[in-house]
Amino acid sequence: MAKLDIYNLSGAVTGSIELSDEIFGIEPNKFAIATVIRNQLANRRQGTHSTKTRSEVRGGGKRPWRQKGTGRARHGSTRSAQYVGGGIIFGPKPRDYSYTVPKKIKRLAMKSAFSSKLADQKIIVVEDMNLDAIKTASVVNALKALKADKGALIVLEEKNDNAYLSARNIPDVKTELVNTINVFDILKYDSLVVTKAAIEKIQEVYV
Repeated sequence: MAKLDIYNLSGAVTGSIELSDEIFGIEPNKFAIATVIRNQLANRRQGTHSTKTRSEVRGGGKRPWRQKGTGRARHGSTRSAQYVGGGIIFGPKPRDYSYTVPKKIKRLAMKSAFSSKLADQKIIVVEDMNLDAIKTASVVNALKALKADKGALIVLEEKNDNAYLSARNIPDVKTELVNTINVFDILKYDSLVVTKAAIEKIQEVYV
């Protein structure tokens, strides 16, 4: 089992915690990670893009010239695709890009992401994120003390308005709960700052 130090918000070591090898010590599965990230990005797409076909654009009821005798090609409408203002052939239409991924693949991807972060020594465990007031400087100073100021995903065990509101204006910092973390965010941010209670909850859920 891997063992990590527990820090307070001043950067001082206050204890240690053991991490399960089943979650934080596996060989990262690149296929599972890529599959889940691709799924997350697809599910975020709005799919509201739309173009009009020749039957949907305005006008074009009268044919531009007679069928024969002009020497020009025959046309039935000025709303055909070759005309300016005409319809679009095979253009995008509103659609749903979302799809599901098997639960086992999702769990493997999460474990792979955690293991990858631990291998890179980018997991920082803190006692808690209890702040006396909503103050951005408090979180900025804490992240500097923890050497996580290059970008951090802060994971909390439960809703904490002071921590969330204090961190939301800091570039490259995001705050999430244990039940909302995802593979994309874990790998996107440089450091994973997790409270002791949150990491214990993670080990309960994914063991």
